[in-house]
Amino acid sequence: MSARTSATRYAKALLDVASDQATDIERGLTALNGLVRDHADLRQALLSPSVSASGKRGIVTAVAERLSIATPGVRLLQLLAERDRLGLLDDLLGAYRKLLLERQQVVEAEVRSATALSPDAMRAVEDRLAAITGKRVAVNAVVDPDLLGGVVASVGGTVYDGSVRTQLEKLKKQLVGHA
Repeated sequence: MSARTSATRYAKALLDVASDQATDIERGLTALNGLVRDHADLRQALLSPSVSASGKRGIVTAVAERLSIATPGVRLLQLLAERDRLGLLDDLLGAYRKLLLERQQVVEAEVRSATALSPDAMRAVEDRLAAITGKRVAVNAVVDPDLLGGVVASVGGTVYDGSVRTQLEKLKKQLVGHA
């Protein structure tokens, strides 16, 4: 079984028992994942085969409690420590986020623009994408200096291209077609 498949199974199980704590658990796992990524000593202690399972369990329990991770999240982390599966944390977090968003009827979108969008413009883009998808939209805004202007939004596998370059290409095709 691949690591991603295992991580997805753990994520589903966690979401099943998390109930109303699901969002708080996601925040806690995100914080823990950031600590593991940013602190080499912690990463070494949690991922090294030379540290015993009980040692990893103690470390992950202490860190999780400091981060105020809800009980179901702590229990999962303890289980992962006992099974020497803490290396799955990044994949587990990704799968958990995806499942949580699905449960909340939220779709992720990437919105690229030439310059940072104002809060009002961002809300307008979110509202338009929500109307198109029929779901709430979580937007990841990206500044793309290669764009001349306008916005390119990616939702799932669909791209909505409202860039100036695309509009100019359409105009060019129309002009060439009528000549």
